[in-house]
Amino acid sequence: MKNILLSSKDLDKICRDIAKKLDKELKNEENIPVVVGVMKGSLNFMMGLTEHMKTDLYTDFIQISSYSGTETTGKVVMKKDLSFNIENRTVVLVEDIIDTGISMHFLIKFLKDHYHPKRILLVTLLDKVCRRKLNVHIDYTGKVLKNDAFVLGYGLDYKEFGRNLPYVCALTKQEIKMIDEKTSEKIASYAHTIKSKRHR
Repeated sequence: MKNILLSSKDLDKICRDIAKKLDKELKNEENIPVVVGVMKGSLNFMMGLTEHMKTDLYTDFIQISSYSGTETTGKVVMKKDLSFNIENRTVVLVEDIIDTGISMHFLIKFLKDHYHPKRILLVTLLDKVCRRKLNVHIDYTGKVLKNDAFVLGYGLDYKEFGRNLPYVCALTKQEIKMIDEKTSEKIASYAHTIKSKRHR
């Protein structure tokens, strides 16, 4: 995986820069703001942001899904709702990547309709504008992607693989095929182990 888009140093700078801007924007809030990470992909980015922020914060997580492999299904499924009341609070919604805008459009409407926050500030590590289908206002962006490469690392995954990489890279079709083969072998091996244990 040689096509590195963002190194560890790049990611740290993005987190520091956006954290500084958020601190400035949130300094006069009457109620403590809530940083909401969109699981699972945003977890690394969210932690990177909040560790550099000086503002008093609450944190929570929400999980939606619309992807199967490298392609979006276009159908958004709510997998985990909030556990914290965000009513009348400023919400900093943290996402790993925004592409079609369908998932984020759904999520922002859901939060406004169900929880009535004071306002929502949308922060994304990556903005893949070439895939946009629905307009979404993004307040802070780490990096704009101009092509349609599938990206991996720093929370972003392919079939749950690669979230722990300390950088963000673009995957080639060959690399995707190699991951498919590797994960298929592991699944087959695991299934064989379970089957063997059952027949002991």
